[in-house]
Amino acid sequence: MELIVMLTYNDQTVKNAIEVFDSVKDLDVPCWGFKNIGLPLPEMKVLVNNMKEAGKTTYLECVSYDEAHCMDAAIIAVECGFDCFMGTLYHTSVGEYVKGRIKYYPFCGHVWGNPSILGDDIDGIINDCKRLEAMGADGIDLLAYRFVGDPVELIRQFTNEVHLPTCIAGSIDSFARLDFMEEISPASFTMGSALFDKKFVADGTFRENLQAVANYLKK
Repeated sequence: MELIVMLTYNDQTVKNAIEVFDSVKDLDVPCWGFKNIGLPLPEMKVLVNNMKEAGKTTYLECVSYDEAHCMDAAIIAVECGFDCFMGTLYHTSVGEYVKGRIKYYPFCGHVWGNPSILGDDIDGIINDCKRLEAMGADGIDLLAYRFVGDPVELIRQFTNEVHLPTCIAGSIDSFARLDFMEEISPASFTMGSALFDKKFVADGTFRENLQAVANYLKK
């Protein structure tokens, strides 16, 4: 199970993401990412390059849903040299474009809104995941804690029945939820706003909150 640190807040990349990453890049946290909105493209390229020079695996997450915006984000992901493209609703054109270039982890289920909301029932979400697997998705970006139903039951059923690598996207904002991630052991989960909101070390810095999470996961 990998922690993917997202330099994002409220579904946008933070403006000082380059500086934030440089202040913590020495920590033993190998997976990093950000959103396709919030930074101009030249700064995105600098940030990805800095991450790669530090030996990190890189992720771009897109929270747009229409085909044109999804394709724009996919082009950015490839142009910047990301290792994985996450989010978006699956579009055949996007899947064909990224195939052989970059890993693709789309959202599954009925996703809408900003911040994103995940609808359908659990069986519908799982069936949609199986459809995406047949379409060639490398993994799944699961908005579990944005689910309109019971997110814990969704996660339990999903991880029992789905064999694609799954990333639990966002809202892991307590040690109790970290414990739950350890219990169900998805391939990965993302964390961003919780670190900026100091959910783990009250009044601590971003670095102190991230270090607390990294230390807790190693125990």
